[in-house]
Formats: sequence, structure tokens, C-alpha cells
Amino acid sequence: MVDVLVTNGPWLIGIAALFGFLMAWGIGANDVANAMGTSVGSNAITIKQAIIIAMIFEFAGAYLAGGEVTSTIRKGIIDSTFFIEQPELLVYGMIASLLAAGLWLIAASALGWPVSTTHSIVGAIVGFAAVGVGTDAVEWGKVGGIVGSWVVTPAISGFIAFMIFQSVQKLIFNTDNPLENAKRYVPFYMALAGFVMALVTIKKGLKHVGLHFNNLEAYSLAIAIAALVGIGGMIAIKRLKMDKKADRQTQFGNVEKVFAILMVVTACCMAFAHGSNDVANAIGPLAAVVSVVNSGGEISSKAPLVWWILPLGAVGIVLGLAIFGKRVMQTIGKNITHLTPSRGFAAELAAASTVVIASGTGLPISTTQTLVGAVLGVGMARGIAAINIGVVRNIVVSWVVTLPAGAALSIMFFFMIKGIFN
Repeated sequence: MVDVLVTNGPWLIGIAALFGFLMAWGIGANDVANAMGTSVGSNAITIKQAIIIAMIFEFAGAYLAGGEVTSTIRKGIIDSTFFIEQPELLVYGMIASLLAAGLWLIAASALGWPVSTTHSIVGAIVGFAAVGVGTDAVEWGKVGGIVGSWVVTPAISGFIAFMIFQSVQKLIFNTDNPLENAKRYVPFYMALAGFVMALVTIKKGLKHVGLHFNNLEAYSLAIAIAALVGIGGMIAIKRLKMDKKADRQTQFGNVEKVFAILMVVTACCMAFAHGSNDVANAIGPLAAVVSVVNSGGEISSKAPLVWWILPLGAVGIVLGLAIFGKRVMQTIGKNITHLTPSRGFAAELAAASTVVIASGTGLPISTTQTLVGAVLGVGMARGIAAINIGVVRNIVVSWVVTLPAGAALSIMFFFMIKGIFN
């Protein structure tokens, strides 16, 4: 059946490119809105500013650090040996998966549900492989790990966010002189943020550019950056003109202004790390299709990227965010719990820390679930009444539905595409 690939090759690549773009659009509309939602929700930046920041840093992350080579099948979810006899099935399946995951993400974004793009594409790939090829083609242990991460990831990031925010309360807000204490302690938070963000960027971003650091180098570099950020922060805060005799409310407002600046920095780093990491959800399956078609049916575990694939993914992400990202931003930033810059900062720092921990231990992780967990943790620090339970319930339901929804759609599309081309 390899002649199907030869006769319809350009068509298959064209359709895959279109659906890959759709998937990248969905990632932009849904996932990037997560990275920016806390900053917008706490009024640290406006939606317009968030879109501009995300455009620059997501594009840079996806384009510079998205990698020369991408793993064709994310996280080894399916066993490619099952497709050696019929490589065209892998091509149909990947095209179906991109369409299924892309449509699901766009539907979820329209409803304002922050779902996981990784889980959408994984669900889709598992679906077509289990039904279209055989249940043995799926590595079920890996799928189990992903389901387990639904509980583990939000729990870790929620706990870290809770602790960070509690410490901000104790050291700064609940004291007699919040402003003086902010000047004293905020540089340490800045250094901590610098450390975590440097690690995220080094571990997630730069390894794709061909800059490889061993752990010792990575950590020493991150510590050096943290020290610089802390010192810079100390100088910047000393320069701020603030009235020492102001009442507590005014002092609180001034302290929040400091955290607002911090949030913008964390948002930029998160966008860069996210672009470098998640663009693979859109371009991995696309690269698989291109490499199988171009090689006349040969399947490899890593596919070199054709020049147009990365920009396609990067542009798709940016457009999806700009045109369709508002609703998910609203959910994360405003609807779960009321965020101020200090709370948003605690949530974002916790989410980034969890990403570092997960990439160190190899936990399969969803940036979305990490951030939602962190926002919940910050809400919890103010008591359960501060959380909008209805919104949280909808989010959890949407997470559970993502894998089966992706799977069901991709099974349907798989048989349709197979019917058209065979």
C-alpha cells in the first residue's frame, strides 16, 4: 500500500500541514492563555500587552528552541513497529489526531475551559492506534502515568503556591510596616524567581538550540542569574519613590506594584518555556507525516524538521492566542479566585517550580493543570470561600473528558481519512 503514499503524498502533506496549523492555533488559544491568564487576571498587564509579550516570547521559544529534530510520537505513547507493514496507517492516524486534538482545543477554548494540549494529542493518538491498529500498539503504562499526573501535578503546584503566598503574607502583608518589609524581602523572591525561571529556560528551552548543560553547570548558571536578579531587584526597589507615612492600604498598593513588575518577568519566561516545549504537540505528528511520506514509508522515531514546519507552528500559536485566547485567560485569571499581583506571582512561580521538578524527575506534565493547581493553592491560602467551586468543577470535568474526547474524534476521522484515500 506504499503506493498510496507516493500517489497522494503532496495531498497528505498539505492536509497534515493544515491540521497542524489548526492544532497550533488551538494550543495558542488554550495553553498560552494559561501562561498569561494570571498576569492579566491580577491586572499586572492588560490583555493587549499579554498578547504582545506572548507573541514575542512564544514565537521565540517555538522557533529558536523548538528543536531541529522532533520526536514523531510524543512520549513514546505508541509502538511504531506495528506500522512498519502499513506506514500509511500511521500517516492517516497522525492527520486524524491533529484534526481531532485541534477541534477539541478550539471547542474547549470557546467554552473557556483550560484543558491540556498534551493530553488532547495523546488521547487522539491512543484512540486511533487502539481501534485502528490494535490495543497492543499502545504503551498503556505510559498512558497510566499521564492519568496519574492529573492528581499529582496540581497537588504539587498547589502546595508550593500555598507556601509561597503564606510566606508573603507573614513576612510582608501582615506586618506593621509592609513597605519596609517588602523592600527587605522582595529581592529574595526575585532571586528565587530568577533561579526557577533560569532553570526552566536552561532545561526546557536551550537544550533544543544545541546548548547542553550538565546538572552542575545548569544549577551554577541558574544560581548566578538568581544572584544578579536579586541584586538588580534590590537596586530597583530602593529607587521606587514611596511615601513611608502612607496608610496601610496605600502601602499594600505600592507593594502590589512591585509584584506586578515581577509577574511580567515570570510571564515572559513561562511563555518562552511553553513555546519551546508545547509547539511539539502540533509539529511532532506533522513532522511524522512529512518524514514517512518523503521517505516512501520508512518510519523513524525522530524526524528532521523541514524548514516550513517550525514557523507554521509558531505562527499558529500566536494567532490562536491573539484571536481566541481571551476566554481561557478570563477563567484562569478572574473566575477561579480573585488574584492580585502578589497572589498571581505566587501561582506563576509555583507552576514554574513544578515544571522544573517534573522535568527533573520525568513526570509527564500538563502546564495547564500545574497552573490551575497553583491558582487553587493561592485561593486556599485565603480559605475555601475564596474559591469559585462551580468553575473548578467544570475545569476538572473538562480534564477528565479531554482524553476520551480526543480519542473518539480521532477514531472517527481516522476511518474517514482511511476510506477517502484507500
